[in-house]
Amino acid sequence: MDKDQIRKIITSGESVDREFKSELHRLQTEDEIVSDIVAMANTEGGVLLLGVEDDGTITGTPGRTGSHSDPAKIKATIYTKTVPNINTRVSILHIDDARIISIEVDQYPEICSTSQGKALKRIINTKGKPESVPFYPRDHLSRRIHVQAIDLTAELVDTLTFESFDPVALSWLRRIIQTRKGEQTLLELTDEELVKALKLVETKDGGLIPNYSGLLLLGKEDEIRKHLPSHEVFFQVINEQGDIRVNDVLHSPLAIILQEIEDRFLARNSEREVIVGLFRVPIPDYSSEGFREAMMNAIVHRDYSKAGSVFIQWQSDHLLITNPGGFPEGVTLDNLLIHEPKPRNPRLAEIFRRIGLVETTGRGVDKIYIGQIAYGRPVPDYTRTDQDAVRIVLRGGESSLEFAALVFEQDRNGKSLTLDELLILNALHTERRITTHEAGHLIQKGANAAKATLERLIERGLVQGIGEKSGRHYMLSPQVYKRLNESSQYVRAKGFDRIQQEQMIITWLKAHPRITRSDVMELCGLSKGQASRLLNSMIEKYSEITREGVGKGTSYVWRGS
Repeated sequence: MDKDQIRKIITSGESVDREFKSELHRLQTEDEIVSDIVAMANTEGGVLLLGVEDDGTITGTPGRTGSHSDPAKIKATIYTKTVPNINTRVSILHIDDARIISIEVDQYPEICSTSQGKALKRIINTKGKPESVPFYPRDHLSRRIHVQAIDLTAELVDTLTFESFDPVALSWLRRIIQTRKGEQTLLELTDEELVKALKLVETKDGGLIPNYSGLLLLGKEDEIRKHLPSHEVFFQVINEQGDIRVNDVLHSPLAIILQEIEDRFLARNSEREVIVGLFRVPIPDYSSEGFREAMMNAIVHRDYSKAGSVFIQWQSDHLLITNPGGFPEGVTLDNLLIHEPKPRNPRLAEIFRRIGLVETTGRGVDKIYIGQIAYGRPVPDYTRTDQDAVRIVLRGGESSLEFAALVFEQDRNGKSLTLDELLILNALHTERRITTHEAGHLIQKGANAAKATLERLIERGLVQGIGEKSGRHYMLSPQVYKRLNESSQYVRAKGFDRIQQEQMIITWLKAHPRITRSDVMELCGLSKGQASRLLNSMIEKYSEITREGVGKGTSYVWRGS
């Protein structure tokens, strides 16, 4: 690890995977260091910095000498004092005349402890601060599921038999396969053959023993409550005052629950219409397909080893869907749209795919996004997600009917918009303009992919580029603003740059003696020619601005009060 990496870590502050330890008043003991490394190995991995205060101030490790400051010996100490033996990467760097010791550790698939048998994990406490806390045996199963060392939904429930399945749920399963276009050959099988084909059971001592997937999908309710009490789904309707008007608690097998939830959703999902040519286009409060995918994700990817419930809350202007367990390992807010499918419960996910409930491609999250944007609504909001639960907010309320009509027209003309294109158009509709860098971050694929998408939108007449090189940005085309009945917004969006740039330059001149063309290029993100043209026009427009010097020595001065 080099100095730049260390500075970046310090600037980011402490987190689950970053811990700072001061050594101004007391040296951290070997046991304290080992405990923190064990906690990180049991969580997400991370880096421990000795010689840095909690607020990021670099104070160094002035008291460490001998073996306590030898990277090889520090690494060896951690290795011998952990079970299983944990390998670390230790670096000693001098920053701002202070010595810092950096200890890096990777996430471990096995449960780690100190040699004294103390297991810990990292959490964010109630004060929003990271800390290391005991990692109790009751939490170990959830950890193994998270790192996919075990698939709970494939494990057998030895005390159950085929008779533990609910005949009504079996009938609903066949209906799901038929209506959702699952593997139709499954419908030709007997019930026993069907559950074997879907790997809901295994043959043992001549009988059929259900696994947890079979229990969840088809089990009788009393058996589910007994063997998997964490399976619970709430459907709630909450009014503007925060009062719960509907509070349905469901413990049935999933083959029944899924239909019950969808019926409740459809009963409340009203529609409006927008006229597009000769067509009447219905605009629902929420996309049925997007909601279905979000609900399926909450059920398929929840952590069934954790206490907690799936919540579907219908509020006055949004839907909130919550499931226990956080994102699967490796999935973050920054890669949610591009990360390969990684189900927490592979067996259950595979069964859902085969019976037609989830996407074969595993890209159901795309449908959630498209369902929101295509109807002129904000993108799904996952920012409330933490290590304990995934929380997705789907905004309802008023939508942009004209934007929805634009999307429908593109689809009707055989030019359906991709998710990347929809994301950029949606951002431009709300934020008015975007840079290539911002677009790259938005679609989570980087600037090059964003530039290619923007160029396609320009070719289709939906977007136009403004400016050159570093100052180049993009906005909706005048044709699109006209289609959205927002022509005045185009004028404001296009004219905003020059007004803003002029005000930035005037503010600079009032605070500093003078400004050069290079200053303007950096300040406003303009090319050399653009900066020259802007300054020349301002000299004509503002009598208080005068030019001094010639050639490279030219500067511009504010002579006003």
